[in-house]
Amino acid sequence: MERVPLSETTEAVENVHLAQLAAGEEMSVQHFEFEPGATVPKHDHHHEQTGFVYEGELTFLLEDGERTVSAGESYAIAGEELHGAENRGESVVRGVDIFSPPRSNPDWAE
Repeated sequence: MERVPLSETTEAVENVHLAQLAAGEEMSVQHFEFEPGATVPKHDHHHEQTGFVYEGELTFLLEDGERTVSAGESYAIAGEELHGAENRGESVVRGVDIFSPPRSNPDWAE
């Protein structure tokens, strides 16, 4: 099992910081922070993605519209589903993503 401290983050896109928390054979856990105004462009990947927002409010841009997830709420995104995310608020959004199979690097960072 591989674990990385939360202090070791990567800026995946401008003002979006990721930290790989743990990775196993079947899934990985990643922490994220979105600064106000930060956007992850629409993308897809074969990984199933579930997550939990514990601070702020994150708006997901989906093929069939938008969904806003607030602190204390969770979400699920199917593999191959086109999606992006935006922090439209004035405070930092923080949460955790779980990917299956494990995901080490976002496609847009490669």
